[in-house]
Amino acid sequence: MSRTYKASGINLKAQALGESDKIVTILTREFGLIRAVAPGARKHNSSLGGRSGMFVVNELLIAKGRSLDKITQAQTLKTYPGLAKDLGKLAASQYLAEIVLCQALSEQPQEELYELFNEHLHRLEAVSSANPSGVLAHLAHGVFHLLALAGLTPQVQVCCLSERPLKPDFTDPNWQVGFSIPAGGTVCLEAWKRLRTEGDREMREMREMREMREMARDQYPMPHAPFPMTPVASTEGTSATHWLPNAQTVVVHRQEIPVISSRLGAMELALLQHLSQPEIMQIDGARDHHWLSVEQILRQYAQYQLGRPIRSATLIDSYFAANHDATV
Repeated sequence: MSRTYKASGINLKAQALGESDKIVTILTREFGLIRAVAPGARKHNSSLGGRSGMFVVNELLIAKGRSLDKITQAQTLKTYPGLAKDLGKLAASQYLAEIVLCQALSEQPQEELYELFNEHLHRLEAVSSANPSGVLAHLAHGVFHLLALAGLTPQVQVCCLSERPLKPDFTDPNWQVGFSIPAGGTVCLEAWKRLRTEGDREMREMREMREMREMARDQYPMPHAPFPMTPVASTEGTSATHWLPNAQTVVVHRQEIPVISSRLGAMELALLQHLSQPEIMQIDGARDHHWLSVEQILRQYAQYQLGRPIRSATLIDSYFAANHDATV
């Protein structure tokens, strides 16, 4: 087997190694995620200096090593200079890169992920710097598409409880829909309240059954050996099992009541529902705070699914807080 191999890859992360080297984490089209040493990359006149920078796409020749592979040649195919010139775009790009690092596999092709990530970096770079909400919109779009590629898309078209389609009502300023991270998406608040009411009723019935059980225990004392007892569930919807003499077994499981993580207005739901489209959909009336709300929801959902925080999200918060203060 050859000790060298070729790959096309985009740099996602770099860290210092020794006095002058770097370890670069690269998403390659052919071999997925790899970590390789860029020798001498931190030297002033190194040919690998610029080629080992963030979001640089290279054609690479890599030599296999015992613990880490080593970049022997790199020819730059594409760069995204516009990202480094705008803090919002750079933060959004790093945000997407963190999700890619969590999703990418090693030692197998990752062509779809490679192409999707590059496409969204290109779109972010093309956003006008005078349009902060455009950065947020493209960030949310990228997050949604990366989740979709991993099979983790949140359900935003129908209610997770009733499975009925959800349509934003722009005629009612107080209209809202819930979003439940554990349930995996949007929840009709009417269906959720109805489920809670039924749950409260079942809890009352369960308390009544406990009281009946205690009364039965007092009525039939068991000083030596217990007589045969049979489990029984009192009402439909309860998951508890109660014990009464000579009763029949009925076990029915109650549907869990999901936790509502946040509540969305009509505009936020409309924006979420359009994120599955190939291109950003322009919706009249969408403002920065609407996109901020959508980004926050997707961030919390992605962190829950990935099992780790997105550290670059703090840069997004700082950047847009500063921009909001500057425009107020």
